Amino acid sequence: MSLTLRIKLSLMMFLEFFVWGSWYVTMGTFLGMNLQASGAQVGSAFSTQSFGAIIAPFIIGLIADKFFNAEKILGALHILGAVALFLAYQATSFQEFYPFIFIYMILYMPTLALVNSVSFRQMKDPEKEFSPIRVWGTIGWITSGLTISYVFFWDAVDNMNAGMLKNTFLMASIASMILGLYSFTLPKTPPKAEKGQKVKLSNILGLDAIGLFKDKNYAVFFVSSILICIPLAFYYQNANPFLAEIGVSDPTGKMTIGQISEALFLLLLPVFFKRFGLKKTLIVGMLAWVVRYALFSIGDADSGLYLLIIGIALHGICYDFFFVSGQIYTDAKAGEKFQSSAQGLITLATYGVGMLIGFAIAGQVSDLYKSIDGRHAWETIWMIPSGIAILVVIFFAVMFKNESVSKEIQNKPN
Repeated sequence: MSLTLRIKLSLMMFLEFFVWGSWYVTMGTFLGMNLQASGAQVGSAFSTQSFGAIIAPFIIGLIADKFFNAEKILGALHILGAVALFLAYQATSFQEFYPFIFIYMILYMPTLALVNSVSFRQMKDPEKEFSPIRVWGTIGWITSGLTISYVFFWDAVDNMNAGMLKNTFLMASIASMILGLYSFTLPKTPPKAEKGQKVKLSNILGLDAIGLFKDKNYAVFFVSSILICIPLAFYYQNANPFLAEIGVSDPTGKMTIGQISEALFLLLLPVFFKRFGLKKTLIVGMLAWVVRYALFSIGDADSGLYLLIIGIALHGICYDFFFVSGQIYTDAKAGEKFQSSAQGLITLATYGVGMLIGFAIAGQVSDLYKSIDGRHAWETIWMIPSGIAILVVIFFAVMFKNESVSKEIQNKPN
């Protein structure tokens, strides 16, 4: 791959995740502080991600894989997304805001697959070439958080009270428009499906891989993946509002520690996988959720700030050791014939069904432990996902039988 092409694809990844990180991390804080949204309403806003994940395969399977170049669909979706984000920026109530963020996530979630498609189709050796390009997506997310906290200071206490967090949607809208226009300059990526070839619903939903459930181990892993998404939803929905409410300075900037950790542990994952095996790796990933939320429960913005920082930094273990390991495990179990279907099915189950349940529960819990003055009993709130994670760990540890991990899995790049 030429240097010019590598730079173009890296910039695409940077902007793709800069856009998402620009508003997603702080949305819960913005909705609660500036649009007076309830916990259930905040949960509904975050659940738009799940609906987007459920609908995305249809857009990719029925349109991108059959009729139009991937880079053109990518451009069109981001331009339309920029409009939706701008309208969300102008909203003055949750009722005005919700329809636009719902539409936006329906438009955005398919782009996650499209940027991968555009990248893979230009590569001769994806296993070596993809990671150095994909890491720029993580850098983009980190950059958006640092920009919010340390360039514009939108999450400073006075600025949050003044409603400045709404500017995150304007920043995301501008970046989305730039990416939309830029996408039309990317290498041509025509549809893979041949003309006249029928696209089956079973392929789109990943149902071709449903035979994997005959394997008890994989069935246990699949159920555990859905259940562990409940604690995951608590983090995405409540972490930034929690840090802001208890008085942690520059909460968005500090949360980028989680993405830095994710990038570092991604490099350590193959080593851990090879030394300790699949089951222990997955269990460590789930236990990290238990520890993280326990630290959030006892930490504070003063002498206990270091506990919160450790909890944020555990994100790399929480995410990489379970979800990335799970993708590798799924890939190996499915075999070449059902790899795409299996990945589609596990994505639909986790980011679709699992997160949808998780956001609903997180929203209800937030409302349940919210006092009249608007403050939350965070010590109690964080122990609930910690307890759920413990139950998932016990279920998985008892039901999942250890199995040898092939060299193919151990050495699979990230």
